[in-house]
Amino acid sequence: MSTGDLAEVTRQVRAASTSFYGAMRILDKPRREAIFAIYAFCRAVDDIADDEDVAAGERGARLNQWRRDIAQLFSGNPSTTITRSLANPISTFNLKRDDFIAVIDGMQMDADGPIVAPPAAVLDLYCDRVASAVGRLCVCIFGEPGPDGIAVARHLGRALQLTNILRDVDEDARIGRLYLPRELLDKHGIAFTDPMKVMPHAAYPDLWREMAGQASKAFENAEAALKSCNRRKMRPARIMLEVYRRNLMRMMALSDDDLANPDFSKRLVGRAEKIMIALRHAIF
Repeated sequence: MSTGDLAEVTRQVRAASTSFYGAMRILDKPRREAIFAIYAFCRAVDDIADDEDVAAGERGARLNQWRRDIAQLFSGNPSTTITRSLANPISTFNLKRDDFIAVIDGMQMDADGPIVAPPAAVLDLYCDRVASAVGRLCVCIFGEPGPDGIAVARHLGRALQLTNILRDVDEDARIGRLYLPRELLDKHGIAFTDPMKVMPHAAYPDLWREMAGQASKAFENAEAALKSCNRRKMRPARIMLEVYRRNLMRMMALSDDDLANPDFSKRLVGRAEKIMIALRHAIF
């Protein structure tokens, strides 16, 4: 990776995610640089999927270009700032091409049109692609590429993604998206043809809390899997788990009225608290 490529990738990570940046800074230089490159890749393909000013066909074309870029990367001919920054990590940490493609495929699900009340199996696939696949890349870099690390990636990726979904129901609804699973909506008698009408429904808080229970269980599963891993190697995963689980617990503590009219910004883990969590795990 050239100095210029590294500087650009690091700038992107620092600008986009204080949680991720803080958690990963505790890694040694080669692993930190590898993780930052992974994040820059994920940010780039996510930005394509979320670009509402571009037609779905054009978003698909841009994601297809990323598939070609990944193919070039794995054939030894990286051609972009991000793929050049990934060249050393894929050989050093044995990163899998299938995981990069899974991330792109997950973004394709968003790019093809707004996801509205997916069946639970489709939501599970989406979580695996956009979150757990990223986790699989990360645990290889952390040094836990075996079954225990992969289990952490699976469960923690799902937990983080469900927490994001629960946090952003209103924001997603404003752009026509609804990630709440169809089976839960049916169970609680909520029609899902119009995402904007879901949160005002009287049964919404009960539905939200049931899905929060699923996220909480995923955190429990991730923590159990972490116990079988090397503690120091997996410190960044522990930091991410603690930050996101605190956010989930604080949202779960809200009243039904607050859930139906959310303003989570002042209730979630802030910058100072994130730094303290990261420092605690950097030391112990």
